[in-house]
Amino acid sequence: MDILETIQALREELNQHNHNYYVLDNPTISDLEFDMKLKELQILEAKYPEYFDENSPTQRVGGAITKNFNTIVHERRMYSLDNGYSKDELLEWEKRVQKGLGTHKVEYVCELKYDGASISITYENGVLSKAVTRGDGFQGDEVTTNIKTIKAVPLKLKGNNYPEKFEIRGEIILPLEGFAKMNQELIEIGETPYSNPRNTASGSLKLQDSAEVAKRPLDCLLYFVVGNNLPFETQFEGLEKARQWGFKVPKQSELAKSMDDVFAFIDHWDTHRHDLPYETDGVVIKVNDLHQQDELGYTAKSPRWAIAYKFKAERVTTRLNSISYQVGRTGAITPVANLEPVQLAGTIVKRASLHNADQIEKLDVRVGDEVFVEKGGEIIPKIIAVDFTKRQEDSTPTIYIDKCPECDTPLERKEGEAQHYCPNFYGCPPQIIGRTQHYISRKAMDIEGLGGETVALLYNADLVHNYADLYDLKKEQVVPLERMADKSAQNLIDGIEKSKQVPFERVLYALGIRYVGETVAKKLAKHYKSIDNLANASLMDLILVDEIGERIAQSVIAFFENEENRKIVERLKGYGVQLEKSADNNTSVSDKLAGKTFVVSGVFEKFSRDDLKKAIEDNGGKVGSSISSKTHYVVAGDNMGPAKLEKATQLGVAIISEDDFLEMLSN
Repeated sequence: MDILETIQALREELNQHNHNYYVLDNPTISDLEFDMKLKELQILEAKYPEYFDENSPTQRVGGAITKNFNTIVHERRMYSLDNGYSKDELLEWEKRVQKGLGTHKVEYVCELKYDGASISITYENGVLSKAVTRGDGFQGDEVTTNIKTIKAVPLKLKGNNYPEKFEIRGEIILPLEGFAKMNQELIEIGETPYSNPRNTASGSLKLQDSAEVAKRPLDCLLYFVVGNNLPFETQFEGLEKARQWGFKVPKQSELAKSMDDVFAFIDHWDTHRHDLPYETDGVVIKVNDLHQQDELGYTAKSPRWAIAYKFKAERVTTRLNSISYQVGRTGAITPVANLEPVQLAGTIVKRASLHNADQIEKLDVRVGDEVFVEKGGEIIPKIIAVDFTKRQEDSTPTIYIDKCPECDTPLERKEGEAQHYCPNFYGCPPQIIGRTQHYISRKAMDIEGLGGETVALLYNADLVHNYADLYDLKKEQVVPLERMADKSAQNLIDGIEKSKQVPFERVLYALGIRYVGETVAKKLAKHYKSIDNLANASLMDLILVDEIGERIAQSVIAFFENEENRKIVERLKGYGVQLEKSADNNTSVSDKLAGKTFVVSGVFEKFSRDDLKKAIEDNGGKVGSSISSKTHYVVAGDNMGPAKLEKATQLGVAIISEDDFLEMLSN
């Protein structure tokens, strides 16, 4: 055997031992034997550098330094999941699934919900090529070098029946035993211990030195394969394939034939989750059939084919010291409970939301009360009840404020709404500052050199009263501000100037129209192409845009009916801010399908569903998520959803094949 063959044989053997130990939890050699073989390989690789392989098991020790993590746009968005907190909510979700599919024959996969840092790992030709954090779902940080140090993550796949390119998604976690050991070491040297495994795992991925990441006992649990032409048709088959390829896929996942099976799974793990070596906070239920998943599709935020059931949250008691009131950028008033600090689910909690006046009245919360606090979805602390046995005799009911705590304007509360609002939209300082802070935020205009504190300084110095005022700022006006040197002032002015190149969809999000988040802004920008078209749209026009409901549509109408908002938009135009999609951003091929609305259903031979939708939009058409009287065509593939077929037939909507669609494009 020559040197290269010896090196490759050692690599394969060590990779198998890594898999046995970290994935199968079934080591077949001792740690000492493994270390000796690894040392042998290191010596050979050092002696023969021409045989270097970045995917060798010797490279898992890390050492590469990453100063700045590249931001990578996900090829397929990483959605968040809707949450359910009761079995009734799961039954309601099941009804929506069955209605969307037009059938009661639905199987589900139950998986434990792991409390870690979400990751998407790309493999090309069986080799790990890229790992990206979830980020905001649209883009994340590339952490490939750090992920390669985690021994449960295969650098090369087993077998040969995997797609040429695919992504696999899961969670980077820190097992409880490893977390406890890390904390004990910190305590012994007099350092502050970490607060919880999830945050520690997430923070580990952003360490600049991969050698430090390699020292941490991180693990990786994988649960979802994403790609084209996948060699399986169900989620459960996909999990088994992933195991065969060498991934650590948790064995606890089960196929459920009915919601009774789902509930049995939930009941079992609600009790036994504490026996697991890592934290889990619930169960994820997914529709098993991938074609049915495609048929159900997504809302603006989450897949319709999956839901997360959250286990009952940890609860503690503490004293309510005071109630303060915050004014948001939309004028909404949020009461905040200021608590005696208490440890809850791994963090110190000092404040909790009281939501609104109705909630305070319902709970009869009073200053001085001993209150029960838990984390909503184990993320946001909230008061859920009062311990009335410990109420002080001299306590008095909480009287909700009737004037804005910032500008003293009488508060308003519209019929049917839970929140009180300060109507002084253009005169209330927190609203003005908040809207401007939103405008300059990273996901909006991302103005370099300008942060939230500086916005407040600009307002207090009488320099900025709305975000359009930013474009009138001069360097000499900014220099005198607190902590603002000459260079900082110049960076701020340069950052504002550079923001004029930010694309229209982000500008639209930055305007702060109520209910128009990032996803909605992208849909509106894509549909209307310019701020003028959007401003002149009718309520019905807006509602017909894919996934734009009446509440969003009414908010958009109200924004542009306001004279002050129109003046600000006109000023932004005058400054050169991008308020229409540029030619570079417009990928239209033709307008052959202009004025036509299509709904896509089923499985296709010549297109993926995403490519088919793109072809419709590129040729001027509109893609709808559901069939209505405004739908012109349904493009139907194999396994078209029965519910869509019935609705299309009932409304007399034309049903065409993908060949018919291609013929429309060729004419």
